Amino acid sequence: MTDKSVVQAFLEAAAEGNIEALKKHLEQGVDINARNRQKRTAILTAAMNDKLEAVSFLVEAGADVDLQDETCFNPFLFGCINGKLELVKMMIKAGTNLELLTRFGGVGITPACEKGHVDIVRELVTTTDINVNHTNFVGWTPLIEAIILGDGGEKQQTIIKLLIEHGCNVHMVDKYGVTPLELARRKGYTEIEKILLEAGAK
Repeated sequence: MTDKSVVQAFLEAAAEGNIEALKKHLEQGVDINARNRQKRTAILTAAMNDKLEAVSFLVEAGADVDLQDETCFNPFLFGCINGKLELVKMMIKAGTNLELLTRFGGVGITPACEKGHVDIVRELVTTTDINVNHTNFVGWTPLIEAIILGDGGEKQQTIIKLLIEHGCNVHMVDKYGVTPLELARRKGYTEIEKILLEAGAK
C-alpha cells in the first residue's frame, strides 16, 4: 500500500505518538518506511515530535532508522542537532549509521559541537567510534566548528576537552591552513587557547 492518503494517516499517527494506530496501519500492510513529499518517514516524524515511545515501537517493528529526508534529517542527526539525548541514545542502540552526513557535510558530532550540546558530545565520544576528526563541506572539523561557531564559554570548553580526550587532532587546519589555536586567538578565547596549548597545539 503506497496510497498517499494512507501514508499521510500513518505519518500523522507517528506525529501524535499513537501506537495503536501505527499498529493498525502496519497490520493493514502499510510500508513502515513509506515517505511523504519531504521524504520523511514515520520514525523521523515521531522523533521530530518527541514521541519516543512511538520511535521505540517503530524501531522494534523494523523501521529503517537511517533514511534521510530532503534536508538530510534522520532521527539520529535530528537528535544531535537539537540536543535530544534520549533520542540519540536510542538511535545508537538501534545501530544507526554514524557516517551519514548533515546537509552541511558534518557527521552527528559536528552540529552537536557547534551548538554546545555537551551531553550529546559526551555520549558520542564515550559510546561510539564516531569520527572526531571528520571534515565537513567547508573544511571544518568538530574542533574547529566548536571554536568558530561557539561563544568560547564553558560548554564549548568542555566539548573541546572531550574531543581532545577522545583523539581529536589539534593540528588539523581549516581549508585556509589556519590552525585551531590561531582561530581561538583570533576570537579572543583565552581559555580555549590554554586548553589547546596544554594538548600540544602549535
